[in-house]
Formats: sequence, C-alpha cells, structure tokens
Amino acid sequence: MVMACRVLNKRRHMGLQQLASLAETGRTFLGPVKASKFIIDQESHESVLVSSLVRLLENLDLTSAVGQLLNEAVLAQHNTYRTGTNTLLFLVGAWSSAAEECLHLGVPIPIIMSVMSEGLNSCIEEAVSLQVPVHNLFPHMDNTNPSSGLEAFSATLGPFLQTPSEPDLTQEEPELKDDSHPRSICKLSGKPLMSHDLFRPQDRAEAEKIESLKTLINRPLPGTCCRKSVLIHSRHFNSMDKNRLEGKPSGFLEPPRAAGSTTATCNGLTELAAGLSHGDPGSMELVEAALRLQYQNACVQRGDCPVPFRFDTSRIFTCCVPGLPETLTCVCPGYATLVSTAHAALIQELQNQPMRVVLIQGDLTEKYRHPGFNKPSNIKTVLESMKVSQASTEELWENQILQILTRFNVQLVLAQGNASERLTEKCMDSKRLVIGSVSGHVLQAFAEATGAVQVAYVTQVNEDCVGTGVCVTFWRRIPLDVMDKKDRTAILFSSEGINLVSAVLTGPVIAQMQAKEDRFWTCAHRLYAALKDQKVLLGGGAVELLCLSRLRIIEENSPKKGSEASSRWLHNNSSWLASSLAQYRTTVIKCMATGWRKYLSTLLRNTANYSSESEANTFIHHHLQNAVDSGSPSSYILNAYRELNSIFNSYISNKLEQSPKVYDVITPKMEAWRRALDLTLLVLQTDSEIITGLGDTHIHPQDSEGFLFL
Repeated sequence: MVMACRVLNKRRHMGLQQLASLAETGRTFLGPVKASKFIIDQESHESVLVSSLVRLLENLDLTSAVGQLLNEAVLAQHNTYRTGTNTLLFLVGAWSSAAEECLHLGVPIPIIMSVMSEGLNSCIEEAVSLQVPVHNLFPHMDNTNPSSGLEAFSATLGPFLQTPSEPDLTQEEPELKDDSHPRSICKLSGKPLMSHDLFRPQDRAEAEKIESLKTLINRPLPGTCCRKSVLIHSRHFNSMDKNRLEGKPSGFLEPPRAAGSTTATCNGLTELAAGLSHGDPGSMELVEAALRLQYQNACVQRGDCPVPFRFDTSRIFTCCVPGLPETLTCVCPGYATLVSTAHAALIQELQNQPMRVVLIQGDLTEKYRHPGFNKPSNIKTVLESMKVSQASTEELWENQILQILTRFNVQLVLAQGNASERLTEKCMDSKRLVIGSVSGHVLQAFAEATGAVQVAYVTQVNEDCVGTGVCVTFWRRIPLDVMDKKDRTAILFSSEGINLVSAVLTGPVIAQMQAKEDRFWTCAHRLYAALKDQKVLLGGGAVELLCLSRLRIIEENSPKKGSEASSRWLHNNSSWLASSLAQYRTTVIKCMATGWRKYLSTLLRNTANYSSESEANTFIHHHLQNAVDSGSPSSYILNAYRELNSIFNSYISNKLEQSPKVYDVITPKMEAWRRALDLTLLVLQTDSEIITGLGDTHIHPQDSEGFLFL
C-alpha cells in the first residue's frame, strides 16, 4: 500500500522560485491589450517607460545566475524571431511553478523531466492539425503602366495601448505637406499605393502557371517528433541523437485528425496581416504597406516577378520623428534619416538635382584603419626634417579628401561608420553632404541602384566607384513650432529602382517612440515568419486550448502501474523509474496542464473581455470539456473558430462580423515553447544537483524525515 505524502524538505529549489518570480513581472505584456510599466531607479529616482519584455529585462537587475539564464533565453528568442518572448517568459514561470509543485508532491526529478518533455512534444504534434496554408498570396499583378512607380503610404498608428480601431473611427491626415517640393523624387505615380486593387486576381491559366512555380511546404517542423530534452551540467542545451529517439510512449495517443482541417484557409495578404496584428493594427498596416512596396518594386525590376518573391526585412528601416502628430506616420520608398537643421539650406539647394555618391564601408575619419593596419597607440613616428602636429595631420587629411571629392564631382558621401565633424562641416561649405552611421544594407541597396562600388577609404575612390542618380528631399515641410526638440529634420534619399523602404514613425510623446518602433518590428518579423513558413496556426488561444485538451486526454489514457510499455521512453530505464511512472505520471501531466490554463486565463483577462480569473477559468473549462467530449478536439476548435474567428474572440469590436481572424506564427511559437521548457528543466536539474548532489535522485526509505504522511 502506497501512502500519499507531501515533501516538506526545507531545502527548496530556489532557482525555480526565482524563475516564477521573474516571469511574474511580464504578465501584463501577454495578449492584445498590453499594459506598460514605469521602472524607477531607487538611487537616481529616474524612471523609464517600457511596454515590451526585452525593454523590461534591460532595466532590471539580473545579476543572479537564474536571471542571467532567463535573460539569455529571452534574448536568443528575440534576436532570432523578434516575437514570442512574452509566451516564453510566461510559460517559464508557469512550468517552473508546475515543476516545483511536482517536487512538493514527491515526484522524482527524472520523471518530471521525461513526462514534461513528452507532454510538450505531444502538444506540438497535435498543433499540426490547426495549421493554415498561406502560400500564393502574391498573384500576378497587371502592370499596364510599366513606368508607374512607388507611392508613399500613410497610416495612423493607434493609441499607445493598442486596441482595434473601428472602420468609422478612422482619422483624417492633417494637411501639413507642402506641394511645392518636387514629387518626382519620392512619388512617381499619382495612384495611391494603399488601394487594395494593387493585387488583382489573375485568370485561371496564369494562376495555374504561378501555382506550378510555388509549392506549399508541408514538411514537419524540426524536432516535433519525439524530441527529448537532455540537459547536462552546462548552461547550454544539448539534443540527443535522433536515432535514439525513435521510440514513442504507448500512453501518448496519436493526434486525431480533424475532418475539416483542410477547409481552414487564409484569404489574402490583408486577412493574414490583420490576423497577425495581435491588437496592433496600426503597426501591421505599415508593415503590410512596406511589403506591398517591396513586391511592386520587385515586379518592376524582375518583369512581373518570374522569381518567387521574398519579404526582406533587412531592406526596411525605421526613422523616429518625435514631436509630430501620429497621423503623419507613413511608409515611403527610399532611405529616411534625421539630420541637423544646419543642413537645411544645403538640402534645399541639392534636392532638385541628381547627385553623385560615394559609399564608404568604414569610418570617415583620419585615424580609421582596417584591423591589422592600426598603429600602436604608444608609438609615435616623428619625421627627421620637421615635426607635424596632430591638428595639422588631420587638416592635411581633410584637404586631401576634399580634393578627391572635387575631382570626381561627388555631392553625397554615405559612410557606414562615424564621420568626422570637421570634414562634414567643410563638405557642407563646399555644397557636399556627408551622412554617417548608415546601415550596410543601405549601402548595398544604393550600390545596386546607382552602380557605385563600396570602398574602405575615400583615397580608393576612382571614377568607377562613383554612383549616380541619388535624389534627396525633405520628408515633409514641418512647421517650426512642431520641429524636433533636438533641431533635427527628416530627409529622404531615393534612387530609381532602389530596394529600400522607410517607415517614418511620429508621435507627440518622446517616451513612446521606442515602444512604437519595437511594435513595428515585432509585426514585421511576425509577418516575415508567416511568409517564410508558408503557413500559420489558428490563434487567439486556439492552439493552447488544443494543447490543454490533449493533456487531458493523455491524463485519462495514462498507462496503468506496471505497464512495461510505459517505461520504454524514459532516459534511465531502471526498474525503480518504471515502477514509479504510473504513480506520478498523472500528477506531472496535471501540473503541466495547469501552466497552459494559467496562460489562457491571462490571455483572456488581457483582452479586456473578462474581469476576473474565475470568470476566465469558467469559460476555459466550458470549451475544454466540450472539446474533450466531442472526441476530436481539433474539429471542435475548427468549428468554433469558423463561427467566432477566434476561440476567445480576443479582439474588441461592437460587431462580431468585423472581428478579424487571429493567427499565430508557427516556428517562433514552437521555439518559445521549447526554450521555456528547456530553461525550466535546466534550472530544475541544476537545483537538484546543488541540493542532493550528483547521486541518485530517488527517495530512499531511510530519508523519510521531513515528510508529512497523509
């Protein structure tokens, strides 16, 4: 007879508690309605406004080992996908609490790790049934006017706390533009790009031709089959050989295939972008406009896109102009940047003429050298005939650069690194414009459009290295009373056929500009991931509800105690683990399911549709029970999704038919799940080694002190 007991060991797993505590700080960032946070420094009493997880962690004191591990996991997710960090953080906290609860209930650590890993793998396999193909979103465009160019697209970013805007609440853009400046620089056609007629349906013959060139990628996600988390004594994660993971536990049932799973479709780019906006339609509209500009430019350059089009986020740039109304936010072709108002007179003179350009890959300074050519800082060379001062050396270099620019009639210099202030002023006096800190992708785009060749030093410039056809203009004519407080103005560089798109972000509050830029890039990478995978998941909590129902089915169909097949998939196939599996397996599954339930509950409350946790849990329990009782949870979720466009109707709208469908990107979401569980199990194993050592982790009868028998 096995007595139920609860472990009262005072040597608790501090790492798991720290993970859960840190994860609690980002709870308000999950869901479409996000609440920003003010972080106040106790010493300087300075405050900073953050509205994303990455900015939050940047301003927190994460000196502990667990804090560093969490920060590295979040940064790895952010740097790779720029989305999914909120999901990662929340699940880290939820599953850390689940693992800690299992420890309190006396579940051995190997069983916790094995069952939680297999439970996540089963959820990932089940999520395949909710995939929606999004291929062939770029049908043939009828370019009747091949000379038509690109038009700037204006969009209004919503309020700081993003909520979906109603169609009848669209704001008008104020007339702050000056029609006197030449429109041929940034506007080459009179047709607005925001028109949805940009993508017109093609006839059946052309559709079949394009369809033959674009095939849907249906390969399974890497690591979704029998992926087991094996952690060694290191901060890095290792994966086992796939050949060793072919076995599958009999207790985990094959995911049922929904009868109507093939009917879920995404009808066009507009629907996809709206479904991926996740409560931020303003930013996603800008991203969609940038994508359309890239597509139209690709069609013009490649002749109706014979090569499959790819959304290139590296050719999109943001320019933040604080102090202006949000209605001035727009997307335009070319490269927009901020320069000092001292350049205004020179730009006014240069904007009516095409300029010759030189592209510098490094710094535009006298001391800049390539690695390996830098002189030692403690060695000075003195000429025998005379001593040359440092000031005169820099002046000689500046005069030499000016002579080269004058010889080749160069009016514009773009440098990837820093530019000498004295040289910039001298060039401005001679009617030449020098711009520093330019991205390498910008230089490459101008090199492709103008024929320029990038060089490391200006002294390497010859006639073949100089590009032609660059135009500069003011982004907008802005009244002086709303000018940037730092005396800066926005200008736009463009060239015929250049593959660059700039999103100019404006706002009256300077503290919000960083958040606006972060939201734009999150939407951009979310759309990029969807187009790269060529499929998305039904969102709005649909996938998480399916995972929760999957775990419920696993719990109900867990193998009985003593089942020989139940122990084949354990890392350590010992008789003790085999006998303990049936006893503890249901407990681990229940604790893991609690994490999913917390996720869904928080998601519901952050949609502003449910005021309390009990109300949200009641709603979740209703759908969960119906999904399990239906016999096919995926079919039930698909049917409910067709009726509501989202299981939980995450978007706020007075009219249900106006609520867009909600989608989630696949790869970033799956990787966020994996990283969350890997980090949890790493801390769990590390804590156990610190507390109990490297020996056996199972409980011996003589170690019963500290247990409360029930």
